[in-house]
Amino acid sequence: VQLQASGGGLVQFGGSLRLSCAASGRPFTNYKMGWFRQAPGKEREFVASIRWNGGITNYASSLKGRFAISRDTVKNTVYLQMNSLKFEDTAVYYCAASARVIASQLGVPSSWEHWGQGTQVTVSS
Repeated sequence: VQLQASGGGLVQFGGSLRLSCAASGRPFTNYKMGWFRQAPGKEREFVASIRWNGGITNYASSLKGRFAISRDTVKNTVYLQMNSLKFEDTAVYYCAASARVIASQLGVPSSWEHWGQGTQVTVSS
């Protein structure tokens, strides 16, 4: 499985950004896809996930309403739409994939088997 994250950059406070994660290597029919982020000096934290089949989503409670995860099953791409960005959203954002992670473990990075390389998001004033 290969995951290629892109779309990060510098954005003003209150602005929006959409991240993309291009997935390849196998059919993702039974996979969950996720986004995590890691700020300097902090642990990697769960942002959102989506089931490839059916599109069921889960979000970190603090981000629900501002962030939206989606997938395009034709393009094999997962997106993270981020709105009303705050300074504390500054982090490296990683996409992840798993065929095994269960619902109660979505927020645990070690439960995900595959990771992309990360894309930097910086929110400025």
